[in-house]
Amino acid sequence: MILQFIIKILFRKDVKEMAVIYAVLIVKGKKDFADVPEKIKEQVKELLIDLDCSGMVQ
Repeated sequence: MILQFIIKILFRKDVKEMAVIYAVLIVKGKKDFADVPEKIKEQVKELLIDLDCSGMVQ
């Protein structure tokens, strides 16, 4: 029971929140698109395009 709870927390899918965080960091110049984990690259790309920052997607 506890093991399942720990696994659930560790592998929780907060993809949308993390994508927003990475998009903000990219816009502020703190991170590059290349630094984004593969798992959320597509979501970050969509966010940057929506923010008219498609030039930051490489």
